[in-house]
Parts: sequence; C-alpha cells; structure tokens
Amino acid sequence: MAKAISPASPQEMVESDQVFERAADVFRVMSAPMRLKIISHLCDGEKNVSYLLSKIDTTQPNMSQHLTTLYQAGVLGKRREGVQIHYRIINERVAHLCRTVCMQIATDSD
Repeated sequence: MAKAISPASPQEMVESDQVFERAADVFRVMSAPMRLKIISHLCDGEKNVSYLLSKIDTTQPNMSQHLTTLYQAGVLGKRREGVQIHYRIINERVAHLCRTVCMQIATDSD
C-alpha cells in the first residue's frame, strides 16, 4: 500500500529552493537605483522613453539598457507607436515591492 504524501507546510513552501531563487531574481532586477527610478515613474501609468529621460538624469543608452533588463525580466511591457516606445508595468508584485521598500526607507530616514 502506497504511503500518502502530506502536503508541504506554508513554512516549507516558503523555504523551498525555488522560492529563494525566484526571490533572488527579483532582487537582482531591482538592485540598480536606476531601475527603481524607472519603476517609480511607471507606477502611475505607461510612459514613453522621452518622458522617462526628461524625468531621470541619465543617457539614452543607459536608460535603454535598464528598460531592456526590466522588460526581459518580465517587469515591464512595451509597445511601439511610430518611433516612440512606451513602457508599462506588467508585474504589479515587483512594483508593489518597490513602492513598499522605498516608502519604508523614506519613512525611516525622517
């Protein structure tokens, strides 16, 4: 007779290697201040690259590199309209994590 396998406890699920790997991937993507700034500016809706460059002090090649990283990580979606590319957040969990951490740090700094 086969032995029944008990479901993993919530603690065991949280501590699984896969969960830690995925969490590390999220933190790697968010480890650059420039990417946090980009996410912050996109929290209230879709923006084109020109708008982001007007709000964030960086070069166009640097901005493009960070936008590509966020896009490839599944944090951002994009669409083309003529020559402009518009980016939007598609992973709300990452945006929420970004807002929560940044707000906590800003609050603790006061």
